[in-house]
Amino acid sequence: MSGAALGLEIVFVFFLALFLLHRYGDFKKQHRLVIIATLLAWYLCFLIVFILPLDVSTTIYNRCKLAVNSSPAESNGSYVTLAPSKQKCFKPWSYIPNGIMPIFWRVVYWTSQFLTWILLPFMQSYARSGGFSITGKIKTALIENAIYYGTYLLIFGAFLIYVAVNPNFNLQWNQLQTIGIAAANTWGLFLLVLLLGYGLVEIPRSHWNGAKRGYLLMKTYFKAAKLMTEKADAEENLEDIMEEVRKVSESIKYNHPLRKCVDTILKKCPTEYQERMGRNMDDYEDFDERQNSYPSEKSLVKLHKQVIYSVQRHRRTQVQWQILLEQAFYLEDVAKNETSATRQFVHTFHSQEPENKIIRYFYTPTVEWYWECLLRPWFYRVLAVVLATFSVIVVWSECTFFSTKPVLSLFAVFIQLAEKTYNYIYIEMACFLTIFFLSICVYSTVFRIRVFNYYYLASHHQTDAYSLLFSGMLFCRLTPPLCLNFLGLTHMDATISHKNTQPTAYTSIMGSMRVLSFIADGFYIYYPMLVVILCIATYFSLGTRCLNLLGFQQFMGDSEMTSDLIDEGKELIRREKRKRQRQEEGENRRREWKERYGNRDDSTRNRAVHTDQKESSFSETNTNRSLSKYTRSNGRTERDRIELLQDAEPLDFNADSINDDPLEADSGRYQPGGRYLSMSRSKIFDDV
Repeated sequence: MSGAALGLEIVFVFFLALFLLHRYGDFKKQHRLVIIATLLAWYLCFLIVFILPLDVSTTIYNRCKLAVNSSPAESNGSYVTLAPSKQKCFKPWSYIPNGIMPIFWRVVYWTSQFLTWILLPFMQSYARSGGFSITGKIKTALIENAIYYGTYLLIFGAFLIYVAVNPNFNLQWNQLQTIGIAAANTWGLFLLVLLLGYGLVEIPRSHWNGAKRGYLLMKTYFKAAKLMTEKADAEENLEDIMEEVRKVSESIKYNHPLRKCVDTILKKCPTEYQERMGRNMDDYEDFDERQNSYPSEKSLVKLHKQVIYSVQRHRRTQVQWQILLEQAFYLEDVAKNETSATRQFVHTFHSQEPENKIIRYFYTPTVEWYWECLLRPWFYRVLAVVLATFSVIVVWSECTFFSTKPVLSLFAVFIQLAEKTYNYIYIEMACFLTIFFLSICVYSTVFRIRVFNYYYLASHHQTDAYSLLFSGMLFCRLTPPLCLNFLGLTHMDATISHKNTQPTAYTSIMGSMRVLSFIADGFYIYYPMLVVILCIATYFSLGTRCLNLLGFQQFMGDSEMTSDLIDEGKELIRREKRKRQRQEEGENRRREWKERYGNRDDSTRNRAVHTDQKESSFSETNTNRSLSKYTRSNGRTERDRIELLQDAEPLDFNADSINDDPLEADSGRYQPGGRYLSMSRSKIFDDV
């Protein structure tokens, strides 16, 4: 069992990261390198969070062994017995042998740092580039990241020159490495506290509001109004871009050197626009470079970039609109079913996705009614209270974790109590719940924030490559300081506890922060206290009110603009609901008509075909008889009939002359002049 726990968690975390990436990314349409890089970044960050509790339990056992080795002891199987006090150091079930964890943390940490500072920024620029070749995209990415990389190199070079000139500093390679790690962790801790202050308040509040059906429905109406505006803007933007593409496609002909670039742009356009542009193309016209002015390759690169962005945004808004409609319809169904006397949940519309028979067998309409109308609100309230309690403990510990005598951090108290009895299961569970809650508060904020249209994580495979890579960068920069903050809260970091004990393997690869005392004794200790101010600001929605004043509509119950958007969204949902009801009614009528009259129509059709066959055979017989009669009576030859057909003139419906051939009059009611006999005699329509 020494390495089984580590192996199981490595496999489990991989599938967890793969599941989340599949929910937000699109494996079929996005580039494989983007998927692999994002998956690797998410996987390494989640792996650190899940493996760190095992490192803590292993470190506590190693400390016990060091204490035993420093006093008379005797070995007994899988544990060591301390001779004077008869204390036992049991080996934890998830114990990891010495030498494995330092190598593991070193590989994970430096790989994540390489991703977040070098590879992922480069791939972001590569993914947003509109170049038509790999070389062109790499060139664009290098130019865009030149300032980004140059700034870091300039700062690092100035620091090295300062160290080399100043005789008071005698830094070695390990100390330089520690300074680099400290700089990265300082940047990450600055962002970590901001995101943590928002998540500690917003997560419990969102679950508490989740128990309010009216609140959720009003917020859904508000989102519908905002999303419809964004959807209309995306459609208008796509139309404008497609119009530019059409003009470029018509100006650059098939034998132009840049025609391959235009074809690449056309492939990125929606199918209906491709068909429309294909019908208007004239590939038989050659281009004349002297008469017409053609766009340059640089302008085509810019247009290609705009096409990729506009198509992705249009597709995302369309999918999000359908998802929001389903959510609004479901919330309205819940509001209607709350007063149901039958206590069975009735849906207005059937689910568009195929239902799982096993789930429907257990999750019956009665079970669904009890869960949605009775149990779910109470479950959300209880969960909100539990999460709020965790948030209060985190805030208290963040403000008091620097105190070692007495120990005021509640997480440190819990771990030290378990350490006395060497209850490793309790230690690992306490560590896991603590760091898992901190990770949820931070990572959920990363998934929720939206920086205009440049960074936005949208579920149901609607996240673009730039946002996926940016999220991987944030995760890799936030996870190391998050773990250091967790070790400080539990007093497992020697820098915080001020004890000369064996550090965890994770802390050992970070090096001693004593090299930069103003960071170790100042910033790392007192800056996390800022989370109190951020929690208060989030509780009173100061950020939301500021954004609302700046013109960014936010959901606020006491705002007139919010009420107007709620009414607008309610009308939009009602309109879409009527449209879907008409569609379902039409489908039901067609289905009933087919079930009721389908067999009868088939039999009627068969009888009609049989009757037509009889009538056709009968008419052929009569025609043959009449032909033979006319042949005998009139005695026309084949040559006369041919001459008659050659002398016939085309029908003129305005002609006044009428042919009075008795044969034509007897055989039919139509005359060569283009009129019927009844019309020619009465002349009723002559004045029309």
